[in-house]
Amino acid sequence: MPPGRLQSGPRRDRRPREKSEFDQKTIDLSRVTRVVAGGKRMRFRACVVIGDRKGRVGMGLAKGADVQGSVEKAVTSAKKHLITIVTERGTIPHVVEVKFRAARVLLKPAPTGSGVIAGGAARAVLDLAGIKDVVSKMLGSKNKINNVRAVLLGLSKLQARKKKAD
Repeated sequence: MPPGRLQSGPRRDRRPREKSEFDQKTIDLSRVTRVVAGGKRMRFRACVVIGDRKGRVGMGLAKGADVQGSVEKAVTSAKKHLITIVTERGTIPHVVEVKFRAARVLLKPAPTGSGVIAGGAARAVLDLAGIKDVVSKMLGSKNKINNVRAVLLGLSKLQARKKKAD
């Protein structure tokens, strides 16, 4: 450092961070308030979905004083709530329709090459789960968090097909 220059802050290591095994997608980020005697206290609520694109996916929901803190807490929570899903040739093995609170989700297997046909929160979950071909329809609620939970519930109910005994 040249003489006469003040160091502005803590030194940062120049080493790159190790790459996480999970990809993450922020589904919802909202500012929430609570009323206290002196006024309103603001915090941030983050809903994050993580997945390794190989059949493991999870969702975390957390609040924090700032955006970055809430997202980090949500990722930590998502790592604790991972589910492993069953896939067959890049799609799901059978049709599943689930309901979580007011959110209903229909998941159907699709032919190879058709891609992920889903909207909003369901698309993010299915992409991060590593499902290549699936058709999804969200019915009922427009609440992103409940729709994500409904998709995860549907994916957790999938079962591998039984082999025919000849």
